[in-house]
Amino acid sequence: MLLPAAVLADEKPEELILATWNLEWFFDDYQGDNASDLAKKMSAPNRSEWDWKRNGVAAAIAQIQPTIIALQEVESRRVAWYLTRRLQQAHGLKYRIAFVEGADTFTEQDVAILFQSGLVSFGRREQSSEMFNSKQYYNLSKHLVTRFEWGKGEEKESLLLLNVHLRARAEIAPLRQRQCRLIRHWTREAILQGENVVVLGDINTETTFSDTPPDSDMGILTGLATPPLTDDLFDLHKYLPAKERASHLLPGKQFDRILVSQALLENQDGKRDLVFQSMQRRKDLCVRGKQADEDHWNIYYQIPQAERDLSDHYPLVARFQFD
Repeated sequence: MLLPAAVLADEKPEELILATWNLEWFFDDYQGDNASDLAKKMSAPNRSEWDWKRNGVAAAIAQIQPTIIALQEVESRRVAWYLTRRLQQAHGLKYRIAFVEGADTFTEQDVAILFQSGLVSFGRREQSSEMFNSKQYYNLSKHLVTRFEWGKGEEKESLLLLNVHLRARAEIAPLRQRQCRLIRHWTREAILQGENVVVLGDINTETTFSDTPPDSDMGILTGLATPPLTDDLFDLHKYLPAKERASHLLPGKQFDRILVSQALLENQDGKRDLVFQSMQRRKDLCVRGKQADEDHWNIYYQIPQAERDLSDHYPLVARFQFD
């Protein structure tokens, strides 16, 4: 028996909590499914250390209780499932997983989305041959394009959400700019039509919120490089105190961002729809011990557990209400 779509629709939650967090090599201790030497090297060295990482991340997420959380540097869907199982068994929180294996064979890192409700589609996208030949774009090896819907009939609310993990390092900025141009190509029409659009994740940008040139990666991604404002994305870093905008253990680095379309900043049509309420950086959920770690590379699992931070990135959390 087929039921009408209105009957099957997920109800609107009282509050929509979006989060993004780069989990820094969220790899279990089993290396039999890893091909690259780097992935093997950065995996948890044993079951005890993997349990510590998984349990700590689950406890932090449980304090946020996000409706949707975008994760980066996840090894596989199986590892994401270990996390959801811990969230349910230890914290009574049930999440489902959106995951599509990416193309980063060097690190074997991927992105994943955990969600409580609303997902109707997810997948990866690629540029066309014409776009590739233009040299204006560069494919994303780690990304996920999702669509969520809540409510029924005229009150239905939809959300186009992209979880991205872009190329790292300052010298790679030209490639990252082309990646941002591709994301704009994927999202611009939806933004112009007044849809709810979110791009979030590890942008790996070297720019700061207060200094974003129009031709930089973030300038391109947010629309500063083009005159009209109607196709822009807005950086929720604006709503963080200046001293809390760093999202990485490296001083001043604002790698992680949550960008939203104008439709999410105000109620535009008079119906009960999603409106932005607040933004937080939850460094407190990540840092362990007396102070934040100064270095993780090569020594992560050598740091005593009581002092070891969960990640070198800090969670960002944005809250929306149906107003």
